[in-house]
Amino acid sequence: LGREDLVRILTEPKNALTKQYKALMALDNVELVYEPEALEAVADKAIEMEIGARGLRSVIEKLLMKYMYDVPSDSTITKVVITKDVVDGNAEPLIERAPGGKKETADEKPFFAKKQKA
Repeated sequence: LGREDLVRILTEPKNALTKQYKALMALDNVELVYEPEALEAVADKAIEMEIGARGLRSVIEKLLMKYMYDVPSDSTITKVVITKDVVDGNAEPLIERAPGGKKETADEKPFFAKKQKA
């Protein structure tokens, strides 16, 4: 499969990988955006690694793993933009925060989120 085929696999099916991760981020009220060049870079990585369409999930998971854990703990994040440089490992994603929002600390989390003392 070529680059264009892999990009289509990432974006077009009803259950496409990019849509799945957008839905996961949306659960935390965060918009996940992939720049077209980033999707092409993901496809290029899969081709370079000779893993084809089945390996696309691996590339995407490796790319987003850190942010999938960071986003739920920071209620000020509203948008994460994945660029080609992020895929290439040369930059961090562009992160937009709510205006005037401050990062939530452990002491400010709701009672049920705090660790209970024995």
